[in-house]
Amino acid sequence: MRALVAAHRGDRGALLPILHRIQAEFGYVDSDVVPVLAAELNISRADVHGVITFYTDFRSEPAGRTVLKLCRAEACQSVGAEQLVAHAEQVLGIKCGQTTPDGSVTLEQVFCLGNCALGPAGQVNDRVRGRLSPARLDALLTETVNR
Repeated sequence: MRALVAAHRGDRGALLPILHRIQAEFGYVDSDVVPVLAAELNISRADVHGVITFYTDFRSEPAGRTVLKLCRAEACQSVGAEQLVAHAEQVLGIKCGQTTPDGSVTLEQVFCLGNCALGPAGQVNDRVRGRLSPARLDALLTETVNR
């Protein structure tokens, strides 16, 4: 982690790129890095913690092997996103922001994937999908989780 900090030490606003690199490398930002980053960047622990908790892209614990993001923005809401989220929560047995007990799926809500014309939209790992229905979502999860 100190090498990641060193690579960005001279950058203005170095905290965000460092946090993104930590998340990319480790899958989440462990709370143990907060005091280290604060000391290395000469900022307060509260500032580091505030950035981590403000941006929803940063996780404080590892995600599941499959990350399912469902759009809840207005365009997707108008074509059934809320029912899709309710279906996903019921099928997976978790709420948005949680990971299944076996670590297979993390369910997240987002507020736009830029796929508004094909709502309700979702993202399975890094692939955006459109026109999701409960049946299509179940098939995608079965295909992805069983890989």
